[in-house]
Amino acid sequence: MNTAMTLPFRLKGQLITFAQGILTLVLTLLGLLVITFTLSALSPVDPVLQIVGDHASLETYNQVKHELGLDLPIYMQFFHYVEALLQGHLGTATSTGQPVLDDLLATFPATLELATVALLIGASLGILFGVLCARFVGTPLDFILRILTLLGSSVPIFWLGLILLLIFYATLQWTAGPGRLDDIYQFTIEAITGFALIDTLLAGDKDAFFNALSHLILPVSLLAYFALASITRLTRSACLNEMNKEYVTLARAKGIGELRILFYHVLPNIRGVLMTIIALSYTGMLEGAVLTETVFSWPGIGRYLTTALFAGDTTAIMGGTLIIGLCFVFINNVTDIVIRLTDPRLR
Repeated sequence: MNTAMTLPFRLKGQLITFAQGILTLVLTLLGLLVITFTLSALSPVDPVLQIVGDHASLETYNQVKHELGLDLPIYMQFFHYVEALLQGHLGTATSTGQPVLDDLLATFPATLELATVALLIGASLGILFGVLCARFVGTPLDFILRILTLLGSSVPIFWLGLILLLIFYATLQWTAGPGRLDDIYQFTIEAITGFALIDTLLAGDKDAFFNALSHLILPVSLLAYFALASITRLTRSACLNEMNKEYVTLARAKGIGELRILFYHVLPNIRGVLMTIIALSYTGMLEGAVLTETVFSWPGIGRYLTTALFAGDTTAIMGGTLIIGLCFVFINNVTDIVIRLTDPRLR
């Protein structure tokens, strides 16, 4: 009887939590649109001059300005901006001459592949190292792992990327160099999914697959290391906070080993913390991809934005910034919704 009465209330609570998460997501996206548009409007770069050139007549200048809608009041420009976004129009990149959306669709999968592989490695090792640090707290193992995580939080990503290239590519020649694939495979592998590892497998080309894997080693190692550092540190802290609680004491009284307690009892209780850490690490990788892709000549959205920045292409910068911002908002809000739905303490 009580269980039957509890179910509707539990379902109602989950629906309310889901609705709150969706509302937060919508409001955050609206705020992101306002910020992106405002930064574009305040940019000193004149998009009209980028199109017509410095030697165009005033009549041509005004005509293009009218076609772009830049002669309208600022609030009307914003409404047109939102309307164009809803239709999938992000403008045309002056640096490539292509629609920004097409450029982003071509470059974003490379960034997504890089960040996803790095996250899988960084999160797995980070959680493992964090648990080991908590289990052997105060020991040499704990000290060594903490030093490694400290370096991961303080060493510049650009500098470390160059060091990795110098040692493992230029000197030892253990890995492939910059780029995503060797030139021999660039035009022979069809980009079906945009993910080089998957596309090479679909093409049935084993050599191309291992070539793509070899190119991934250094940039993935770099991003995974920085993710591992933060995940290890926060996992260790969260585990130590749980070790003095009653359920841990009870498990010890039953003769359960420390590692088993950590993996089977403590980790499930800090899943919300772990999900938050992993989500933040994933979004942080999208930010770190700008420098990583520049160092390793990785044809992703980070390198695309860097090129657009040096070319003064505000349309491409605005579109790329918006897409990365949308990823930040989406990942963080979805993580928050999942945590609220799966953790009974937050319902």
